[in-house]
Parts: sequence; C-alpha cells; structure tokens
Amino acid sequence: MDRINIGRVVAGGLLAGLVLNVFEYVLNGVILSDEWETAIANLGLAPTSGSAMAMFIVLFFLLGIIAVWLYAAMRPRFGPGPRTAVFAGLLVWVLVYVYPTMYNGLWPIFPHSLMMTATVVGFFEVPIGTMAGAWLYREGEPAATDSI
Repeated sequence: MDRINIGRVVAGGLLAGLVLNVFEYVLNGVILSDEWETAIANLGLAPTSGSAMAMFIVLFFLLGIIAVWLYAAMRPRFGPGPRTAVFAGLLVWVLVYVYPTMYNGLWPIFPHSLMMTATVVGFFEVPIGTMAGAWLYREGEPAATDSI
C-alpha cells in the first residue's frame, strides 16, 4: 500500500476548497444574504466582519483538504475514482453539516430554514468538491506543491 501523497492531498484539497467556497458564497453571500443578516441582527450581533469572512474562507479550504485526505485514506479499501470521492464527501457532509445542524437545532439560535437549506446544499456541495479534489489526487506522482 502506497503512502498518502500529501502534496497531492493539499493540491486536491485546495481545489475542493475552492469549489466549497464558491458554493458557500453563492448560497450565503448572494441567495441567503438578507436572511443571514436578519438572523444575526435578531441575535443582537454586529454584521459579519471581513475577518470573520476570511476565516470562513480558510475553514472551507481546510475542509477541502480534509475531504481529499479522507478520500486518499479510503482509496485502498474502496478503490480510486468518483464513487469513493462521493463516499468521502458524504461522510464529511454528515460530520460537518448533518450532525451540527441536528445538535444546534436543539437550541434554535438560527432559523431552521437557513440551517436546513445549508445542509441540503452541502449534500451536493461537499461530494462535488471532494470529487474535484480527488480528480487531482494521485499516489506516487508529485504535485506542484510537493517541491515547496
């Protein structure tokens, strides 16, 4: 069994993170922007700052790297390809979207409609991002980031 190619995990993870960030921007920054502003104002909080937005972006790139690392770890058991990438993406979706949404639903801080919309979009977003990142992942082949 080959070792996980960390350079390819990072390269693929950054691509996956880009996909996740695009989905998140369109969903939360465009489509649901007004609803999020209202929900945050209803909590008596200040609007989301630029530094918080930057942190969200970094976190989604990190999530992409984690998803591709999981894909790389699953490859020996499930085989390379989109099927394994979808499995890895769905596992990440359950851990990052479903579980926290159910847990936080016990204390309705944000409207359930916002949380459910994010969870449903995540069902597509995370596997698609993971497949994009998995497309770049190869074992035993250096990525551009391997020489850094």
